Amino acid sequence: QHKMLKSAQAAADTFWKAGSIRKGAETLAEGTAFRYIAEQGLKASEHHEGTLVENIDLNTWIGMSVQRASDNINSRLQDGLAFLATVGSTAPFVGLFGTVWGIYHALTAIGIAGQASIDKVAGPVGEALIMTAFGLAVAVPAVMGYNWLIRRNKSVMEKVRAFSGDLHNVLLAGKK
Repeated sequence: QHKMLKSAQAAADTFWKAGSIRKGAETLAEGTAFRYIAEQGLKASEHHEGTLVENIDLNTWIGMSVQRASDNINSRLQDGLAFLATVGSTAPFVGLFGTVWGIYHALTAIGIAGQASIDKVAGPVGEALIMTAFGLAVAVPAVMGYNWLIRRNKSVMEKVRAFSGDLHNVLLAGKK
């Protein structure tokens, strides 16, 4: 994400001042999201006529191509977020399971001893509390990290969408 934000700044600083889309794309680092979108937009505008897609008007075709490129970028940004969300949402239940297991052992120890004494209860209940703490220790950072990444992704995608929209309009104007 940090690279994408730097790439967005480079696009703002150099791309639009280059004089043409092709020259602007060359000013951006190889493999960056903004270069990828610019290259996809150029391909769409150059390969419109004489192909199966020539029946689609140029505005729609370029819009679809640039949108598809933006969607690919968004998809790459989402990689790993589902796992992080799963960890954040299931870890408390793992801790809860540990709590239930610890209490079960405490009750079993009481049943075997025939009486409730602190030495029979303390160990298993302590284990139960440790499992609860581990579950929370995993869940809280995972949820916080997930929310932070989602917020950053939204910020990055706002820049990607703005660039894509501007690129679409420039390509429609015939500037390549």
